[in-house]
Amino acid sequence: METRTTGIVIDPRFEQHLTGAGHPERPARIAALLLALRNLPDGFAAIEPRHASGDEIALVHSPAYVEEVAASAFYDRFAFDPDTQVSAGSFDTARLAAGALLALLDAIMARQIDNGFAFVRPPGHHAERHRAMGFCLFNNVAIGAEYLRRRYGFERILILDWDVHHGNGTQHMFERDAGVLYMSTHEFPFYPGTGAADEVGEGSGEGYTVNVPLPGGCGDGEYYEMFQRVVEPIAHQYKPQFVLISAGFDAHARDPLGGMQLSTQAYGWMTTALLRVAQEHAGGRCAAILEGGYDLETLCSSSLAVLDELRGAGLMGEPHVEPSRTSVLAERLVRLQREYWRL
Repeated sequence: METRTTGIVIDPRFEQHLTGAGHPERPARIAALLLALRNLPDGFAAIEPRHASGDEIALVHSPAYVEEVAASAFYDRFAFDPDTQVSAGSFDTARLAAGALLALLDAIMARQIDNGFAFVRPPGHHAERHRAMGFCLFNNVAIGAEYLRRRYGFERILILDWDVHHGNGTQHMFERDAGVLYMSTHEFPFYPGTGAADEVGEGSGEGYTVNVPLPGGCGDGEYYEMFQRVVEPIAHQYKPQFVLISAGFDAHARDPLGGMQLSTQAYGWMTTALLRVAQEHAGGRCAAILEGGYDLETLCSSSLAVLDELRGAGLMGEPHVEPSRTSVLAERLVRLQREYWRL
């Protein structure tokens, strides 16, 4: 198997976003990953994060909202909503999280690395243009997608979101825009209540939002069928020039917040599927950014599975899975998307 150079962004400063005792999106997530990643083999390159500027964040967020988050730095504790609690260091940490992805993208575009993973917090995919929600302050992956378009002139960006929760913020930012194909596999119905199959985009972006809502309890078999029948065929037809992954690990069977049954290995073969798309259409350009994942052990093991595949050292191949129980849902999704894609 071809080996590649994979960039990694991680920094102890991501622990400075304090969410309060008992909050699942906690500094220990980064502390655990720092330990897990300390002895990586050859083939990985450390990429230094930077802070995103106000103008870069305002590529997708309103300037007034950026100022609102900045104002939270004057308080030791502040809550945008019951789930989204911050501390005085959170604004600076959120700027670093967004900028970490931008640094990774620049390194890929400069051909210093082939692909990479930004291990950041706070996560981002629930953040809307005008508001924080669901543990998220700034929508890191959306900022990255728009940055690629503005700085490097890309016309087709794929964002695949495999977090157990639907990325409402990312969908809403691009639902009228054919330049970004947003695809999401997620538990449904579940927080935040969006992501139904018939949410397909609007106006000139109709057909460029592809939601794959799955009932609770689904595992490798159901995800594999959806990747084979919906995700990969559409992604290949879109021919993206860059592949971004909103990589949450809360669909793992051991995660305390999700209701799915994915194995650690599933994150490896989902990565491999997206790398096939990137290699065929995007010169291999692919970057992942951390979203959810709240069981520390499986957060680390699943992240390592993704890194193995990104580097080209994994041994995933085709998974051995039980027959899917979602074939009826797959048929419905195929029928729904046939209007827009040749399924």
